[in-house]
Amino acid sequence: QVQLVESGGGLVQAGGSLRLSCKASGRTFSSHAMGWFRQAPGKEREFVAGITWSGGSTTYADSVKGRFTISRDNAKNTVYLHMNSLKPDDTAVYYCAAVAAPIPPRVLVQYDYWGQGTQVTVSP
Repeated sequence: QVQLVESGGGLVQAGGSLRLSCKASGRTFSSHAMGWFRQAPGKEREFVAGITWSGGSTTYADSVKGRFTISRDNAKNTVYLHMNSLKPDDTAVYYCAAVAAPIPPRVLVQYDYWGQGTQVTVSP
């Protein structure tokens, strides 16, 4: 069992930056690929970024490529999402997710564990 707790959301002006954190419980964090998803009001939850269990490879949605960076620290059981050049369209609840596999899928139903989400609001 893996429990995930996100933090770091908030209100920021367009062009600003935020860093989200996702702390995982348990001893098996390093055997899970991790993903970040987001859900805006009235929209489906969508893939944002993923990282392999070793941290050696990452993948991004086209909408955030070049602006967001996912990273992980297996010694701290934590995955991060660094968000730069934020836009109002990035406003959403951001969720981290874990899957007992080496490679992060882009399909949310393939993930085993989810956090409760953290709100990110970007003002114009």
